Amino acid sequence: MPAGKVRYDNLRPAVAKVLGFNRSRVENERWVIFRSFYGIEPFYCRRGKEGAHEKGGVEGQIGYFRRNHLVPVPDVATIDELNAMIDRWDVEDEVRRIRSRPQSIGERFAIEAPLLRPLPTERFETGRLFTPRVDRYSVIVVRTNRYSVPARLIGQAVRVMLHASHLVVYHKGQEVARHERLIAKGGSRLELDHYLEILLKKPGALPGSTALEQARRSGKFTREHEAWWAAARRAHGEAEGTRALIEVLLLHRHMAHEHVAAGIAAALRVGAWTADAVALEARKVAQLDSEPGSPPPARSPALAWLDEPGVVSLTERRMSALPPDTRPLPSVAIYDQLLRRPAAGSPSPSGEEGRP
Repeated sequence: MPAGKVRYDNLRPAVAKVLGFNRSRVENERWVIFRSFYGIEPFYCRRGKEGAHEKGGVEGQIGYFRRNHLVPVPDVATIDELNAMIDRWDVEDEVRRIRSRPQSIGERFAIEAPLLRPLPTERFETGRLFTPRVDRYSVIVVRTNRYSVPARLIGQAVRVMLHASHLVVYHKGQEVARHERLIAKGGSRLELDHYLEILLKKPGALPGSTALEQARRSGKFTREHEAWWAAARRAHGEAEGTRALIEVLLLHRHMAHEHVAAGIAAALRVGAWTADAVALEARKVAQLDSEPGSPPPARSPALAWLDEPGVVSLTERRMSALPPDTRPLPSVAIYDQLLRRPAAGSPSPSGEEGRP
């Protein structure tokens, strides 16, 4: 942390009102809490041309960074990706020299670093706190936007910590949901996992649900999920096939997404349309990932089938376990004499009448 006074250019999040032409300011409440936590002593620059010389070359260097790194605007998918790019540019900028100065930016900071104060041991919470109530659709409203929470919290009050790029929902001190923050007004972000208990009782609501549509767009509901769901509905019917899919989706709460996806792919290859088969194969993949290079532990003969390379048909497994059949194949040769017996009333080969 910088020691002594820190110059500020009357930024709006800190300054609510400028009083006259002096340096007196009405500060925002959150800003007072923030600077008090870190022990910052602010020094507000004068407005207009009178305060231009008080800012040094800070604004010029900000313009240099923007023109060289943010023009054109970077094409990123998330704010985290943009922050990672800015961190990389900051590190690369340490070797740059400002104008004709003898030291680079990194060398000058190495001289300044010993003069800085250490950071506090605890982290300051910059988020805004809200306490909404969960409605009957398992949704909370924060700043005109709707976010889903687990269905078991319907009708209860929760605590929401709203940050610049995401929000976290707490209930009784435990984190129950986390969403990327919506910037536009009137939007909704629904997590399919929050509605699985309800969908088990009402499977017909899944195909047209908004939560399923958003899961498809985000890539969480993959093509393997779609193919397995379609096959399960053909095998068990619409309702039971959908319930089997929901049981598979519940596996994501306790297992990694890639492990469940591998279990679904294995079940697709052999035509196993039960959640138990998917869970079995997913656990095998998880065990191999947790212990790379180590052989699986030895099992008793009764559990040896757990070490099979993949999910197999129950009929095939039972047939393979039967003892070999050494009996000769049945023959129908004894019935061939019936084919050579002449019909009644027809002449025999010797010219005699056939016997009845």
